[in-house]
Amino acid sequence: MANKKLSTVTTELIESYGNTAKNVINAYRVGNARAVGYVDQSWAAAVKKAGNRISAEVRTNALAAQKKVTSLYAHGVTLTSDSADTAVNKAVELAGKGLEQVAANASRFEKSTGLTTLNTIAVAAVPAAVAVNNVASKIEAKSGALVSKIAGSKTKAKVAAVKRTVAKTATRARKAA
Repeated sequence: MANKKLSTVTTELIESYGNTAKNVINAYRVGNARAVGYVDQSWAAAVKKAGNRISAEVRTNALAAQKKVTSLYAHGVTLTSDSADTAVNKAVELAGKGLEQVAANASRFEKSTGLTTLNTIAVAAVPAAVAVNNVASKIEAKSGALVSKIAGSKTKAKVAAVKRTVAKTATRARKAA
């Protein structure tokens, strides 16, 4: 039972790291979108400022070229951020499955040998895992705030949601110990 509690806390920690990674990916995505907007705006202002010194055809071509470059860049950012998101999701999923397998194997080992050493170690490790989880949750929250800050007031940023309550787990872990 203590293994399951330790595995639950550890699973939450893995999810928190996954959410932090997703927030960093979203900061990359939103930051690049803002940079593209700024470059587009600056380019259009420069072309407009050139005014009559360049022909209408050159202005049209300059704006079209900028739009094409922006489109390619934005597409690259989308591809890389979507790929990174997929990789993080897969890593979190695989780590969770691996953790479940380790917990199941530990329980099987204890049942077959009659030793409770792993259970004792798991109970002793829960408070440390909860403390690390609390720190990771704070980092996750700060990374979400960073995404929102980078996005600015005009853009809604996608921030990875926290799906657990660390305080309840910490209370349960203290009672179990």
